[in-house]
Amino acid sequence: MSLFGKLFGGGGKGGKAPTPQEAIQKLRETEEMLAKKQDFLEKKIGEELVTAKKNGTKNKRAALQALKRKKRYEQQLGQIDGTLSTIEFQREALENANTNTEVLKNMGYAAKAMKAAHENMDIDKVDDLMADITEQQEVAQEISDVISRPIGFGDEFDEDELMAELDELEQEELDKNLLEIQGEDVPLPSVPSTSLPSRPDKKKVEEDEDDMADLEAWAAN
Repeated sequence: MSLFGKLFGGGGKGGKAPTPQEAIQKLRETEEMLAKKQDFLEKKIGEELVTAKKNGTKNKRAALQALKRKKRYEQQLGQIDGTLSTIEFQREALENANTNTEVLKNMGYAAKAMKAAHENMDIDKVDDLMADITEQQEVAQEISDVISRPIGFGDEFDEDELMAELDELEQEELDKNLLEIQGEDVPLPSVPSTSLPSRPDKKKVEEDEDDMADLEAWAAN
């Protein structure tokens, strides 16, 4: 079995293909494994660097061997970094593909529901339905107008004739009131009991006026 077959559990030609969710889970597990490998290599690189520094002046051979191991670890670490970048890119692409698949699946589901809703309808039927609704609204308005229209006595009589009859009734009432007033005895006002003031004597008035004139002339002198 190939390496990819071992990683993803693939079988022969007749094997069932993994689902996007399964593949994404496998890629995440691989990323976690490589991340642990990174931590291990970084730790080893630090240890070899400490060994090289410790033996730099005392044991150059041991220091050189430590630096060589450090270089190999760094090389492996670089390869793992590249592998992680590739796996991350593949996982993101697979997640996007899975999202698009779900979106298209839901859109197809909605399209089927819409098709089922419109299965027994077409534009002609919609036009007929709207025409029926409009017609029924007009009928309902006509019925409302008829119901709200006043009915009963009064519509068959001439309004001018009614006004003339009303004027005659008012005139009869006025004539009746006048006749009642004429048939009653209206009492006359009583004679006042106090005597009227008597008219002053003309000669007396002339004498008083002469006295006033003499008084005014004396006051002036």
